[in-house]
Amino acid sequence: MVNEMMQRAEEKMNKALENLSGSLNTLRAGRANAHILDKVTVDYYGAPTAINQLATVAAPEARLITVQPYDTTALPAIEKAILTADLGFNPSNDGKIIRLAVPQLTEERRKELVKLTKKYGEECKVAMRNIRRKSDQKLKTAQKDGDISEDEMHDGQNSVQKLTDKKIKEIDAVLKAKEEEILAV
Repeated sequence: MVNEMMQRAEEKMNKALENLSGSLNTLRAGRANAHILDKVTVDYYGAPTAINQLATVAAPEARLITVQPYDTTALPAIEKAILTADLGFNPSNDGKIIRLAVPQLTEERRKELVKLTKKYGEECKVAMRNIRRKSDQKLKTAQKDGDISEDEMHDGQNSVQKLTDKKIKEIDAVLKAKEEEILAV
């Protein structure tokens, strides 16, 4: 029973870490990255659709993102969605492909992005602590119900704490790497 709870807690913590990585991928770190457009949705025939479902998004150069729609009639809608997403890009459209020049980040913008990175990291750490707290509650309940002994409960709590500490160190490592990427000129 304790092992089951540990597995579930670890799965949830891994999902929280994946969510953090996904959020950090959408942050612009000065270089072109196709994932920047992941959260942009286009009104395509009345339905909100992700850009990566309507077009091929690529970063062929360090300062350029290209968006090549599968259906060229969607070009104006994609261009409008990129403009309204307020990502700081000015799309240029040649009738077949949209090019987005990625401007150099200012020092002030880099500091804002680092703050945002830390905010995402703190949210992930809070999620980890909540998972730990819920696991501890389940262990206490199982001990009260007589499903596990008091020693098993304490061992389980120690294991969950060690897992939480390990995952928080992983979060710190991911955040440090992203901060260095953002601050690199």
